[in-house]
Amino acid sequence: MDAGRSEVLPLTRIALTLSVRDLRHADLGSCTWAGSDHHLVGVARQLERARAGDVDYLAVCTPADIPIAKGGVDYRAKEGAGTLWQLAVHPALQSCGIGTVLVEAAEQRIRARGLRWAELGVEERNPRARALYERLGYLAYDRRPDSWDEQTPDGTLRRYETMCTLMRKHLP
Repeated sequence: MDAGRSEVLPLTRIALTLSVRDLRHADLGSCTWAGSDHHLVGVARQLERARAGDVDYLAVCTPADIPIAKGGVDYRAKEGAGTLWQLAVHPALQSCGIGTVLVEAAEQRIRARGLRWAELGVEERNPRARALYERLGYLAYDRRPDSWDEQTPDGTLRRYETMCTLMRKHLP
């Protein structure tokens, strides 16, 4: 091959069997891709709520049982619905269908509770996520501002403010 030319190699497809289970405290050390230490402390608090039955917090895992996606369903946020939140897929694995696996597993949990609606808020700055939710049957019905504390690289906290589109889906 010439020094100035690059060779195009054929793509190789790899199929992985993924599993979905409850996220555990022991998983948090391998979820640093999902957010800062401050975020993971918040996730740990949500795992305590899961013990009380107020939320489900799910992990999509590789065959080695390592989480590559995570997200919660809050059953107290809105009467008669499960509210999906803190959904995240490892950045290197986005757009591979893993988010779909996570959302569908969350919807199964909502149905198992006898609820017929799934709801979520998606940042208006995140059109890729909104496109996924629309492909999965979610419809926009409102918008609202949202905010939370986020950790900066130097470890301090600052308030993050955004506008979210509220979406919902009827679960037959």
